[in-house]
This record gives sequence, C-alpha cells and structure tokens, in this order.
Amino acid sequence: MSERDLNSQKNAFICNFAMLGDVEEAAVKAGFPRETALRDGFGILKNSACRDRAAELRKSAADSGAVISGLRRLAFGNCRDAVVLAFAEELPPASVIESLDLFNVSEIKRDKGGGVEIKLFDRMKALEKLMELETTCDSRDKANELIKALSSPEGGDEHGD
Repeated sequence: MSERDLNSQKNAFICNFAMLGDVEEAAVKAGFPRETALRDGFGILKNSACRDRAAELRKSAADSGAVISGLRRLAFGNCRDAVVLAFAEELPPASVIESLDLFNVSEIKRDKGGGVEIKLFDRMKALEKLMELETTCDSRDKANELIKALSSPEGGDEHGD
C-alpha cells in the first residue's frame, strides 16, 4: 500500500472514529482488515495529532447537529433493507449485508427454529428526543438573545437612571 493510500485510510479512520466512537468499526469502515482492525485503529490513535483531529471532528459534528440528524434519521428513516434481510431465505453474503441501510435496526436475533427477529429503534422515542432537543435549543437561543440584549449598551436603561 502506498503512503498516500495509507494516509487516506488513516484519515478515513479518524473521520469514522469521530462519528462512531468505536475503534474497530471505524477501522473496518476505513478499509482495514477485520482481523487487524482493532490493533490498526489503536495504532493510529497512539499519535496525538490523530487523537486531536478526531476530537476536533467530534466537536464539529456535535456543533453541526449530528445528533439531531441521527434522531431525524431514526424517526423518519425507512426500514426496507431490514425487511429484506428478515425475509431472506438464506443469510446474504457479507458484501450484500454491508451495503444494507440498517441504521434503524437496534437488534437482530436468530431463534432456535431458524427464524429471525429484527428490532427497530422506537420512532416515537426519537421524535420525543427531537422535540426535547429543539425545545432546549430554542430556549438556549432565547436566553442568549436576552443576555446579549441586556449586556449591550442599547439594551440598558432607556431613562439614563
């Protein structure tokens, strides 16, 4: 693997780690072999510049509303791929499974009889959390506006008392 490809893979790992918070999953998504993904990921995180970059990206994602985006995806996303997986006669190959959008899936179990149970995240809970976050953000914005108005010279006492 060339140095450029390795740097690209490291950058992909850092971005995935910032979003996922899981070393092994981030390394696999970045293209590292599953067998060595955990070791490779921790190897990258030994570098303080890589850790700092991941922390920067995590903060940026939080500031940009990644949590709200994720909750919206849970609340309004589709579950077509989960249904396809549940009704498949046989387990699809790994390459097919990796291409499925299973974001809304919280749990998959195979019972003793060979059946498959797929649990999805609760859409109502996601909507409730969205409401809470948006209410909190609105309240915070209003409080910040009030503080700004009170602390500005124009927002002071109109009568000059």
